[in-house]
Amino acid sequence: MKKDKFRSKKGAERASLIAVYAVLIIISLIWLIPFLMLIILSFRGEQVGMSADYLFPKEWSFNNYVKLFTETKFLTWYGNTLLVSVVVTIFQTIIVLMTSYALSRLRFKLRKPIMNIMLILGMFPGFLSMTAVYFVLKEIGLTQNLAGLMLVYSASAAMQYYICKGFFDTIPKSLDEAARIDGASRHTVFLKIILPLAKPIIIYTILTAFIAPWGEFMFSSFMMKGDPDKFTVAVGMKSWLDNSTLMAEGYFTVFCAAAVIVSIPITALFIWLQRYYVEGVTGGSVKG
Repeated sequence: MKKDKFRSKKGAERASLIAVYAVLIIISLIWLIPFLMLIILSFRGEQVGMSADYLFPKEWSFNNYVKLFTETKFLTWYGNTLLVSVVVTIFQTIIVLMTSYALSRLRFKLRKPIMNIMLILGMFPGFLSMTAVYFVLKEIGLTQNLAGLMLVYSASAAMQYYICKGFFDTIPKSLDEAARIDGASRHTVFLKIILPLAKPIIIYTILTAFIAPWGEFMFSSFMMKGDPDKFTVAVGMKSWLDNSTLMAEGYFTVFCAAAVIVSIPITALFIWLQRYYVEGVTGGSVKG
């Protein structure tokens, strides 16, 4: 009787597991449909814009990719976006790690009010201050300038402290205390003890810092308006869809090709660092 119950229970668990996997597979396929359509449209040879009432091309061609690299400013926009993303990633990662460590380990009078204020401010959409920030940058000559864009993206980095701080909180403070007893400074503890143990959250911070400016459109379009050479890929690609003449000339399929190229670095980076990303989100580090 016990064996039969055990077998029936095990069979039920297996069936439920299969059902869960089946649902996840279906959801994944639905989620992938837009990306598959994007890839298919990027190889469409006939220039019919968005008006086509069919999905699969009647003529497969690489002309959209050739046109993308030879007849547009896509490479310039791509370089601008890559430069902004890399610089912002460096500054934002440093600021977030330092802020998170200070809020996790140090105790000072205004610590909790500062954390609460930053958390509340982070709940407001960034575009609420867009006009004010634009005029401030205009006064110092940083509009239509990639440096101004980097400054804006990096300015609020400290408000992204909460996930990183939560990770640092899981690292036993006894490690800090032991190092301090041995004569290590706060600087040494942070660089040589905490950071080596915080690899998952560092990777997570790098990924989130890189992804944000890579696909940001609203503020960059507001700042770089009127200077195509300073466009990021999001702004440049959107400009192709604003003119019906360009649509007629086949820029819709070129847009699809550009979207495929833009998604490759993020997808590859995420797949490569996925394990660290998950560990960073879950907040696991070392056991005390």
